[in-house]
Parts: sequence; structure tokens; C-alpha cells
Amino acid sequence: MTEDDYRTLNRALWDERVAIHVASEFYDVAGFRAGGTALRDFEIAEMGAVAGRRLVHLQCHFGLDTLSWDRLGATVTGLDFSGPAVEAAREIAAGCGLAARFVQADVYDAAAALGETYEIVYTGLGALVWLPDVDRWARVVAGLLEPGGFLYLAEFHPFGDVLDDEDGTTVAYDYFDAAPQVWDEPGTYTDGRQDTRNTRSVQFQHGIGEVVSALAAAGLRIDFLHEHDHTLFRRYRSLERHGTIYRVPEGRPRVPLMYSLRATRPANG
Repeated sequence: MTEDDYRTLNRALWDERVAIHVASEFYDVAGFRAGGTALRDFEIAEMGAVAGRRLVHLQCHFGLDTLSWDRLGATVTGLDFSGPAVEAAREIAAGCGLAARFVQADVYDAAAALGETYEIVYTGLGALVWLPDVDRWARVVAGLLEPGGFLYLAEFHPFGDVLDDEDGTTVAYDYFDAAPQVWDEPGTYTDGRQDTRNTRSVQFQHGIGEVVSALAAAGLRIDFLHEHDHTLFRRYRSLERHGTIYRVPEGRPRVPLMYSLRATRPANG
């Protein structure tokens, strides 16, 4: 399968799911319109103050995280390869009186599509599995950053993907499997009952070492790498809900389910 093949397949899947996601309780667009935020507490704390800073959100979907940074005072741009997603993001921004800019482009074409550099590059949860080449992505990120600027990445932890789907206690999948993974699943993570036409997707597993090494090779300095013992959905049937997050039952050994990192472009780089 060529890069164009997987991109076409994945774009069709995401295009179809935009309307479902905008209407879902999972994203709670009504709550956002009423003044809420789509960001997680640890993201806001780790990012620090963003007011007055220029930020680009890569692979932004329909822009709720992007617009949340806008509400915190950043001057934001969102980029996504899905036309319907960008249209939905622009509509929500206009309805909320937010001045965010949204651009439709593949993430690997971000530099040409955006035409500027930023103080902050933000990439949110569930983005990297859609990219076949993390080294290329890291070079794109480095090219978008001004000297002294930083990348902030929050992601689902790849270790969680090697455990069985039932209890999350047994190693069932190969952590180092670099082959493209072709999935054929109806519905979507916000509501599995939806009748969807575009059910096939291609995803790519990227270990922590691969991501960190790619960023370092692109000339960025790793400021921190934090691992988190909770996630945002019931990744395993055994996980217990605590408000808006899910954890392993009390008394069971914990495993990393999400991670976050910050990487800075040196001021003289």
C-alpha cells in the first residue's frame, strides 16, 4: 500500500466521522460553546501560560483542543487533512467568537501550507498512529518552531497497545511491530453503534524510544517525558471510571496509559 493509498483510506474514514463526532456526547460541543474546555488538566499545567503566544495544533480534527488554547489567550492555528473537519472547526470558532485560523493540509505538508513559524507546536492525543514516518514528522515539527520554541505532545502510551483487550494484564501484541496495521471496524470511538460506510483504516505503532529519538535527531532538546497511569476511554474492560478518566482497579499494578513530553528548539539552533 502506497502513502497515497493509506492517506486516501484514512481521510475518507475521518471525513465521514466529523459529523458524528461533532454531535457526540464524547466531545460535548454544546458544553464547549457554553464556555468549556476540551483540554486535560495535566496538559494545561505542563504547557504553562500560553497567553499572547503563537501556537499551531497539528492534526487538529475539528478543533476543540485548538480553540481551547485560543480561550486561554494563545493566537492559534489548526491544521488537519480533512476538509469537513476544517469546515466544522471554522464554524465552531465563528459561533464562539474565536479568531483561530484553520488550514486543510496533510501534516507532512504543514510548512508549505502554513507559511510561518510558531512559538509552540501542539499535538494532541491519538495523532501519531496515523503517521507512517515519525522521523519525517519530527523534522516538520522542528521546521515549524522558532528558535526557543517548543513542541508539546500528549499521546496514548504505546505500551498500552501490547496488552490484551479484556483485562490489560497479559502481553498479547508485539511492541516492536512496525508493519502497517489495517483495521476494518464499523462505527467510531464516540459511538460504536453508528452505521458507517468507510470502515477501513491504516495505523502505525510508534514506541517511546522511536518518538524521542526522532525529535532528538531533528535537533530538539527533550525537556521532559511524563508517563500517566490513566487514560480517557475504557481501553480494557477492566478499567474503572473516575470522573472523566479511566484507571486500573485499586490494588492492581499500574501501567502507563498516556504520556506527555516537551521538546525545545535551542535558541541558537
